[in-house]
Amino acid sequence: MQFGIFTVGDVTPDPTTGHTPTEAQRIQATLAIARKAEEVGLDVFATGEHHNPPFTPSSPTTLLGYIAAQTERIILSTSTTLITTNDPVKIAEDFSVLQHLSGGRSDLMLGRGNTGPVYPWFGQDIRQAVPLTVERYGLLRRLWREEIVDWEGEFRTPLQGFTLAPRPLDGVPPFVWHGSIRTPEIAELAAYYGDGFFANHIFWPASHTQRMVRLYRQRFQHYGHGDPEEAIVGLGGQVFMRRNSQDAVSEFRPYFDNAPVYGHGPSLEEFTSATPLTVGSPAQVVEKTLGFREYAGDYQRQLFLIDHAGLPLKTVLEQLDLLGEEVLPVLRKEFAADRPAHVPAAPTHQSLLQAHRKEDEEKSADGGKNTPVRDRGQAVAGRERRQTHD
Repeated sequence: MQFGIFTVGDVTPDPTTGHTPTEAQRIQATLAIARKAEEVGLDVFATGEHHNPPFTPSSPTTLLGYIAAQTERIILSTSTTLITTNDPVKIAEDFSVLQHLSGGRSDLMLGRGNTGPVYPWFGQDIRQAVPLTVERYGLLRRLWREEIVDWEGEFRTPLQGFTLAPRPLDGVPPFVWHGSIRTPEIAELAAYYGDGFFANHIFWPASHTQRMVRLYRQRFQHYGHGDPEEAIVGLGGQVFMRRNSQDAVSEFRPYFDNAPVYGHGPSLEEFTSATPLTVGSPAQVVEKTLGFREYAGDYQRQLFLIDHAGLPLKTVLEQLDLLGEEVLPVLRKEFAADRPAHVPAAPTHQSLLQAHRKEDEEKSADGGKNTPVRDRGQAVAGRERRQTHD
């Protein structure tokens, strides 16, 4: 199972000091956080994509490419790549380059975005968000899988004889997660293609996440990709820790109360009771996170949000130390315990490449007559039996 962090890259005043970092300081802090995430043993660093203040990550692949040069092991991903407002050709190009730069240590999470004004900035209509998503993702898949693409759709100009350059690393497209907070059509899209489904999970109660994940698993089986337990699921989460739980609550409260997203709404206690947010000791974080499996089943990726709402860099780095030292080892051990053998590991470039080579060998053995044609990036490629974490 993969564990990591994701950032929204907000530039928010620290409510305890009044200090607001510059955009340059926030970007440099994000780089430090990513390096620290690898240092403490996390598996994934992911960044969001935003094109409006007070956020900085408007060019995720630029950021991730720079981080790739400063890291060696950690997987670099997105917590949203806007499939609705980005052109599929540009997405395909950017992430193919990132694959090559990172040596395959990259994947991506597609999302629609929920900021209305962004759509017209890129010449789109938010009322067409779901049709845009479906059409653009269909084209994106073809660009990564076909040498020459002829295509025509409703929301962009046609393509004639287009060849992506560079081609995906080793001929294997990046693994795709589809992220959603509340939209069943996105779970359906992920299931249709056999891709991963990432339930944002940080604002809604467990019952909502359970419904979304269950829908995805059922439809994954319906489309012939495997049993529901073989579907590839990721979850978000939010944590703030101190070794003493009361210290954590006292320190985090002003950040929660003034956060742009949920500040001036429910109390900290109400929000932690109703959602996955955990504010307390490392042991409390472990206990609540392990409880996700009770309603989501055995899953493949857990990402935590830890650097928002104006928290200073020093505090975020301390959170990462606690994650690496006191939370991560326990989560790895407990999530591995009694995990059924048929539940796949999270797909990586290496596992997808091995599955692709195996598929090619099978096709060669029967002359291509009886082997079903499958997408190289399909989640079935991640059905390798669970591997021991390095």
